[in-house]
Amino acid sequence: MRLPELPRPRLPRSRTGRRRAVQAVMAGCVLALLPATWLHTVADGRLRTTADVPRTGVAVVFGAGLWRGEPSPYLAHRLDAAAELYRSGRVRVVLVTGDNSREDYDEPDAMRAYLTGKGVPDGRIVSDYAGFDTWDSCVRAKKIFGVDEAVLISQGFHIRRAVALCQEAGVTSYGVGVDDVHDATWYYGGVREVAAAGKALMDAVVEPDPVFLGPQEPGVERALATDGR
Repeated sequence: MRLPELPRPRLPRSRTGRRRAVQAVMAGCVLALLPATWLHTVADGRLRTTADVPRTGVAVVFGAGLWRGEPSPYLAHRLDAAAELYRSGRVRVVLVTGDNSREDYDEPDAMRAYLTGKGVPDGRIVSDYAGFDTWDSCVRAKKIFGVDEAVLISQGFHIRRAVALCQEAGVTSYGVGVDDVHDATWYYGGVREVAAAGKALMDAVVEPDPVFLGPQEPGVERALATDGR
């Protein structure tokens, strides 16, 4: 069976038409790159390592999936960095923010259990059960938990977006991007960020309410107030 031939795209015949077509393509490329450029501009100068990040009251760890109820390797690396920052005295409280939209999936509690296993006292950990995406986590950190300044912890391909969105949400932020093996998941995350950057810019412009906002919670304030350091 012979497949029907697809019509070939027709290029403009006139010089003016070709010039306009090229200009349209270039304009499309510029628009596609705008979100990523915005992320790099906002986050520029705010990325640190666990060794040189400023001493800050709160670290925010974003969820990154569970494997059989345990933190995925990517999430475990984020939590390892948070535990290191706590042990070194650079942060005093860890806010774990993730998805608990259904009963059989609980990122924050799995993150809490992992951190306590790494020596972080349970009283120094605060859980946000409605961090369904980065924007929601940033807005809730500010409006629900009263966080004005924080160290954000995520993978390198995500950390600029996290810093940019939390800055827009009113949280003065420093980002720590943890290292990972550049496997298929890492490359997928990098590719995904291209589309996610566009959504991030829209979130920053529109400033939508989180999926769930709810009342203010004193967990972070209480943990800081009872911290003996």
